[in-house]
Amino acid sequence: MVIRVAHVGTGNVGRLALAALLGNPAYELTAVGVSTEHKVGRDAGELAGLDLRTGVPATAGLDDVLASEPDCVVYCAMGDTRLPEAMADCRRILEAGVNVVGSAPGVLQFPWGVIPDKYIERVEAAARAGGASIFVNGVDPGFANDLIPFAFAGTCSSIEQVRCMEIADYATYDGAEVMFDVMGFGREPGDLPILYQPGVLSIAWGTAIRQLAAGFGLEIAEIRDMVEQEPAPEDIDVAVGRIAEGTVAAVRFRIEGFVDGGADGRPALVIEHVTRLREDLRPDWAQPAQPGGSYRVEITGEPNYVVDICPTSRKGDHNHAAIVAAAGRIVNAIPAVIAAPPGIRTPLDLPLITGRGLFGAGV
Repeated sequence: MVIRVAHVGTGNVGRLALAALLGNPAYELTAVGVSTEHKVGRDAGELAGLDLRTGVPATAGLDDVLASEPDCVVYCAMGDTRLPEAMADCRRILEAGVNVVGSAPGVLQFPWGVIPDKYIERVEAAARAGGASIFVNGVDPGFANDLIPFAFAGTCSSIEQVRCMEIADYATYDGAEVMFDVMGFGREPGDLPILYQPGVLSIAWGTAIRQLAAGFGLEIAEIRDMVEQEPAPEDIDVAVGRIAEGTVAAVRFRIEGFVDGGADGRPALVIEHVTRLREDLRPDWAQPAQPGGSYRVEITGEPNYVVDICPTSRKGDHNHAAIVAAAGRIVNAIPAVIAAPPGIRTPLDLPLITGRGLFGAGV
């Protein structure tokens, strides 16, 4: 039976998730919701960047999305800078009896121990009321933190530390809001965006730390985070504009999960990001396994592992490939999420998403 799916948000992840929906015969697109006026009325195929007319025009807000009676909504609206609104949207969709897979709000990837229980309970109550489920995921935080580590750790006889890394050149990334307002590129060093304010990284990637801990059966006693910024040695032109000399052009941040009784205070779990706008900046920081960027999982144990994930695409560079992966992660989870019990779902309680039905898919 074809699954009826509506879509919300057509930004960087959203437009590729929409393309994935349109290319998969298992899904029937019922509606597209957008938040910017100039997109209202445009065909879904155009918004997905495809040479395809679907007959499904974009509408503003959620009213028409829910009126289309979908089985599931793919929610890709911005959540980083509008968390309360994104949470409210998801509660409304769930209360209407519609399942949700999404790239946002990120705190719902694994909220337990990360955000106050009252906010979790509001989402769970909405899910119970509607008999629906929600699954939020991506790449990092996402499958590079919650799928790959467990796959390799499951072959070990002992583990001391698990480290997950994103090492990437963001020069070609064209999401201005993420680059300037979230990541803080182009700002004076020390002028920290909200992501780097004390404790915020521990929330944003605390979901990954807490989920790893749950999978490994660890009790996290403390989460710490740190950030370093590197100024541009001269003006650097990137996809979102010019980064002026002396403003932030590279950043490294780390989130560490500590367990009571850890050897010499060493963190058991580490999430680390090294993000440059030019490959020669801070050569002493970790380097990617392929030009442009890669993801890495390092397991210290018996045996040790260093696993490099190198996404590429015929339609773009490493940044494009990573966004395709983020979109695919949620779109391919739709059948499992619909079949799951009501509530916030994670990779720890969903079946393995295998890519079933994808041979021959795509437009």
